[in-house]
Amino acid sequence: MAETRKVSGVKYTTAGAEYFEKRKLKRSAGVWGLWGLAVAAVISGDFSGWNFGIDFAGFGGMTIAFIILVAMYYGLIFSIGEMAAAQPHTGGAYSFARSAMGPWGGLVTGLAETIEYVATTAVIVFFSASYANGITTELLGFDLTGKMWIWYAVLYLVFIALNAAGANISFKFAIVVSIISIAILVVFSVMAIGFIAGGNVDFWGSLFNIAPDPGQTEFLPHGVIPILFALPFAMWFFLGIEELPLAAEESMNPTKDIPRAGFIARGTLIVTGVLVLVLNTAVIGAEATGTAGEPLLDGFRAIVGDQLAAVLALFALIGLLASLQGIMFAYGRNMYSLSRAGYYPKFFSLTGTRQTPWVALVVGAVIGFVALIVLDLLANVEGVGAVAGAIILNIAVWGAVLAYGLQMVSFIILRRKFPDANRPYKSPWGLPGAWTALIIAALVFVGFLINPTFQPAIIAIVIVYVVILALFALWRRHHLVLSPEEEYALSGGLHGDPQKEGYDAMEGEVFGDKK
Repeated sequence: MAETRKVSGVKYTTAGAEYFEKRKLKRSAGVWGLWGLAVAAVISGDFSGWNFGIDFAGFGGMTIAFIILVAMYYGLIFSIGEMAAAQPHTGGAYSFARSAMGPWGGLVTGLAETIEYVATTAVIVFFSASYANGITTELLGFDLTGKMWIWYAVLYLVFIALNAAGANISFKFAIVVSIISIAILVVFSVMAIGFIAGGNVDFWGSLFNIAPDPGQTEFLPHGVIPILFALPFAMWFFLGIEELPLAAEESMNPTKDIPRAGFIARGTLIVTGVLVLVLNTAVIGAEATGTAGEPLLDGFRAIVGDQLAAVLALFALIGLLASLQGIMFAYGRNMYSLSRAGYYPKFFSLTGTRQTPWVALVVGAVIGFVALIVLDLLANVEGVGAVAGAIILNIAVWGAVLAYGLQMVSFIILRRKFPDANRPYKSPWGLPGAWTALIIAALVFVGFLINPTFQPAIIAIVIVYVVILALFALWRRHHLVLSPEEEYALSGGLHGDPQKEGYDAMEGEVFGDKK
C-alpha cells in the first residue's frame, strides 16, 4: 500500500524502483546531437513567421528587435546552461522553477513550456501541411484543400513514430535535417547576393520601401513603439533553442555538452538569422516581406522564377519538418517530466521498450490536432478567419515568453537559495545576464498586452491555466512523486544526477527505510 507524506505544502506518494523502471530514458546524444536538436527545433523560423515583424515595425524596427533578442538569448542560454549542468535531469524549466519557487512555481513554469511546445508543433504542422499540399497539387495533381485534417494526421503520425523509435534515431535525424536546412539557407544567400549584385534590385531602397507614417522615417516607418510588436516575431529566429535541458537524461555528458551545444547552436542561428533578415528582405522588398506567408519561397521565386516553385517549396518543407521533429521531442520530454512527478496524469510518462515517452508524444499530438481542427472551423467564421491562424502562433510565443521570464527569476533565486549546490558550469554573464534576459522578456510580454492582435491568445492561455491549476489544487498536489526534479529541490541541490544516485534516492529519507 502506498505511503504519503506532506512536504513543502504538497503530498508525496511512494513510487519505488518499479515505477521508474517503466519510465526510463536512454543516453544517446553527444554535443553535436544536442546541437542538431537545438538548431532543428528553431530553423523553420528562418523560413517563415519572423517576417510579420517587418509589417509592424519596418526593416529598421525589425533589425533593432533582432539585436535586442540576441542579447536576451545570450543571457537566457548562458543561465539555462548553468542550471541544466547543475540539474542534469529532464525537467528543464519546470525543474529550475520547482527548486526556486516550490511546486506551484514549478507547475506554472512547466505548463508555460507545455503550451509553448504543443502550440509551436501545431503551428509547424499547419504550415507543413500547406506546403505539402501545394507540392502534391503541383506535381501529382493530388489536392486535399478542404480536407487538410488528413495532412495534419499524417504529419503527426509520422513524427510520433520517428520520435518514439528511439532517442538515437531522433538525434541523428536532427543533425541531418539541420545540416540540410542550413545548406538551403546558404544556397539562397549565395543566390540572393548574386541577384542583388547583378543590379536586379536596389538594395537599400528595397530594405526601406515601406512608406512612413506622417512624421516618421523610412528606417522606422511606424515609429518606435511598434518595435515592441516586432519582438515576438523576432523570437522565431531563436524560439526552441531553450529546449536543450529537456535532453539532459539522454545526453552522454549533460554537465558539459548542454552548455557547449547551446553556445554553438546560438551562434549558428545568429548567422542564419542575419542572412535571412537582410537578404530575404532585400530580394522581395520590406513591404512584400512583411505580409508574405512564405517569404523564403517568395525570395527563391524572385530569383529563379515560378517554374521551380514546387521544388523550392520542397526545400522550405524540409526546414519545417526539421523543426517539427525538434519541437515534438521537446513537448514529449516536458510532459514526461511533469507526469513522472505527478503534476500531470502519471501514465503520460510511460516509456516502453524503446525508452521514449511515447504516451506523452501521443497526448500532445492529440491536443495539437484538435486545436488545428478548431482552427479550420474558425477560418470559416466571418471576422475570425483572418486572425485564426495567428492565434495559435501567438499562444506559442506567449507561452515561451512566460517560461523565459520565470526561468530567469529561478536563476536569480537559485544563486542565493542554493549557494553550495554543485555548478559544473557557470554562466559567464552571471546575474546581469539573467536580469538582461528577464527585462527583455518582460518587454515582449508588455508588447503582447498592448497589442490587441494578441488578446485572443492571452485569453486562451488564461483559460488553460485556470483549469490546470484548479485540478492541481483539488487533486494532483496530493499525489506527487519524488522524481529527480523533486529530489533536487527538497535536498537543497545535493541530489543531482538520477542515473548515478538512483531515481528514488530520497524515498528512504522521506518515508523511512523501505528496505
